[in-house]
Amino acid sequence: MKILQIGLIAALAAMAAPAAAQMRTPDGTTIVHAAADCSGAASQVVGQTGGQLLSASAQTQGGQTVCVITVLVPGSGNERPKKVTVSVPQ
Repeated sequence: MKILQIGLIAALAAMAAPAAAQMRTPDGTTIVHAAADCSGAASQVVGQTGGQLLSASAQTQGGQTVCVITVLVPGSGNERPKKVTVSVPQ
């Protein structure tokens, strides 16, 4: 396995948050915090672009949860690499 692949696997594992975490207030009310898992979206974008994953985060845009994925895409020939950011709806 290449070092880049190992790094990608580690980054994706770190982003895979539990689906929901529960806490209770002093009066017994349950608070549920749901987290979006962007690992699938990150894998998709990396596969489509052939780039290297730089970051992935869940954000709310227009009332909808999206994964914002940033990859570094190699340039062709003598071109410099390009940073590409993609929003993937959840």
